[in-house]
Parts: sequence; C-alpha cells; structure tokens
Amino acid sequence: MNEQQLEKMRTGTGFVAALDQSGGSTPKALRLYGIEDDASASEEEMFDLVHQMRARIMTSPAFTGEHILGTILFENTMDREVEGRPTAEYLWDIKTIVPILKVDKGLDAETDGARTMKPMPGLDELLARAVEKGVFATKMRSVVCGPGAGLDAVLDQQFQVAHRIIKAGLVPIIEPEIEIRCPEKEAAEDQLHAGLLAHAERLGPDELIMLKLTPPERDDLYADLVAHPQVLRVLFLSGGYSRDEACERLGRNHGCVASFSRALTEGLRAEMSPAEFDAALAASIAQIAAASAT
Repeated sequence: MNEQQLEKMRTGTGFVAALDQSGGSTPKALRLYGIEDDASASEEEMFDLVHQMRARIMTSPAFTGEHILGTILFENTMDREVEGRPTAEYLWDIKTIVPILKVDKGLDAETDGARTMKPMPGLDELLARAVEKGVFATKMRSVVCGPGAGLDAVLDQQFQVAHRIIKAGLVPIIEPEIEIRCPEKEAAEDQLHAGLLAHAERLGPDELIMLKLTPPERDDLYADLVAHPQVLRVLFLSGGYSRDEACERLGRNHGCVASFSRALTEGLRAEMSPAEFDAALAASIAQIAAASAT
C-alpha cells in the first residue's frame, strides 16, 4: 500500500470525485453533458466520448489534489491514458489525487427490499491488475430500498467481498446506498448504522475500509463510524439530490466528505469554451469542498 496515498486519504482535506459511470449509466451522463445517444454508433465509441469528458475534467486546472482527495474510475477508464500516461499514474503523479477503481458489475434484481451485487467473475485478476497500475482503493455499490432481511444480505455480501479486496492490498469502499425516496428511510438508516458498526468491530487491526453512504435523515448518525479506527473515511453520495441540497445535507454531518458523481458534473456541457468549463468546474469543486470541510 502506498503510504503517501494512505496518509492523504486519512488526513487530507477535500472530497472524492466519482467519475465511474459504467455501461448502464454512461448514456445518461453523456446526455447531461450535452452529447446525445446518436453521437456514437457502438459501445466503444460511447466509451471514447465519455473518456474525452473525463479526461477534460481530470486535466482541467480546477481539478487538483488541493480539493480532490481521490477519484473513482471505471475499469475502462483505468485501462486508458490521460495526456499519454496511464490514468491512475496521471492522477497521482501529476495531480496528487488518489486513484480508486469501481469493481462491481451492477445490481441483481430486488429481493427483500434490496439489490445485492451481481457476481464478479475475474475479481481477483482485476484487483491484481489494479494494484499493478497503482490503484489504492476500490468501490462497490448495492442499493437498499427499505429495512429488513435484504439490507442484512447487502452488508454480508459487501463485507465478504471487502475481505478479498483487503487481502489483495487495496482499501474497499463499501457503498450500501439507501434510496432517497425510500418510504422507511430513517428505519433503514438505523438498521444500516447498527450493521455497519457490528461488521466494523469484527475487522482486524490492520484491516481498513471506507464507507460511501446516503446522507441520513438524522444528522451525525454515523459519527461513531467516522471515529472508528478501522474506517479510513466516511463518504457521502449525492443520491439524486441536487448539488445544493446534497452539499447542505453533507455540511450538517461532521467529519464526512463528499463522493459525488452527477452532482459534481452538474452544469458542465460539451459545448462550453475551456474558460467556461474550467470556471464551472472550479465553482462546483469549491462548493463541494466547503461542504466537506465541516
């Protein structure tokens, strides 16, 4: 494990940028950026376009390690280059931003009020490749639609995979997202909090995790996890909230930092001039960094 990256993630200021849209979410991300579906004739062309968008963000003078702790990458992005360098190498060596890799393969159908992750064939090989490329951490996402047995199944699966990731020499980001429209959101959050704490207590002294969570209804619900010695960081996703509301909710939860995707890129458009693009990105980063500093 890169000790400088570990120290940055442990004590640095700023937030984690999520640039990890995959096959299912990439078309929507491109549409929000102003590129319609008919702009690409194949999946490869679509990924070329989204890599151009991501590279434009990563190479912007607004996008630096001053306010960005780490960046979550899709596998396809990790395997490409930015300004002639492998993406993870570019992020750390040029921008001093910690590279993180999304490793899940999407979600299974809803069962018992939750969606667990699909099987991840080839995970061990992917983790080994990520280590070789200089990646520090991974991210995997499940979705919770309410309290109950499904939520417990999500946590059991997340931590089972997390142990494999830790053994590979990486830090897993565990993301059990609670849908913001969940009718029993607060009850689900209470169950999630108790489950996360119980699993964290079973981690060994050398086992570190990060958590990526939906902003809770009760402020500072996760304060004991923020302070937990095995939890390197608690990150908040934007979860469908606007950037303004996501930042407002984040700012009420002390010690947590953002890991926004759509809310980070909100308002960025392909047709913007370089000056317009950099100014819009700088304003977004400043707002999210300020909310992450509480």
